[in-house]
Amino acid sequence: MYVCICNAVTEKDIHRAVKQGVSSLDQLSEVTAVSLRCGSCQKKACQALETALSNL
Repeated sequence: MYVCICNAVTEKDIHRAVKQGVSSLDQLSEVTAVSLRCGSCQKKACQALETALSNL
């Protein structure tokens, strides 16, 4: 499912980034561009990031 429509970032993209070492929203934004345009996806991106980190 898409988390960030503006930059076409999916939950899979976030899980992949976490597997590559991403552990914060700032890092996730650098790698995927999530939440860099309008910011309306920030809450969902944080939730997806937390889920991905807990699944490591």
